[in-house]
Amino acid sequence: MLQQYIAIAVIFFFLFRLVWQKKKKQIDSREFLFWFVFWFVAGIIILNLRLVDELVASFGFSSSGINVLLYISVIILFYFVFRIRLRQEKMEREMTKIVKNIAINNIKP
Repeated sequence: MLQQYIAIAVIFFFLFRLVWQKKKKQIDSREFLFWFVFWFVAGIIILNLRLVDELVASFGFSSSGINVLLYISVIILFYFVFRIRLRQEKMEREMTKIVKNIAINNIKP
């Protein structure tokens, strides 16, 4: 139970920081909405861990609900890292094309 209280306190801190960044216009509305919903859902899940345990058990998993949530979150994080890497690679290719065009156009024989 103490772990749930600590997790909820951390989530409230993140939500406070999120609202503060929105007021300072460091993030846009779409990003604010995404992260607000993300942290809100995380808080709801943490408050209902017994329900999550029952749901996970009904699907036939032998571990606790929090472990399954951890496994899912790690998978999602790896997916996001993969997507970021693809985007970075695309930007590098585009920058190379731009630099090549600038170099070719600036050379005068």
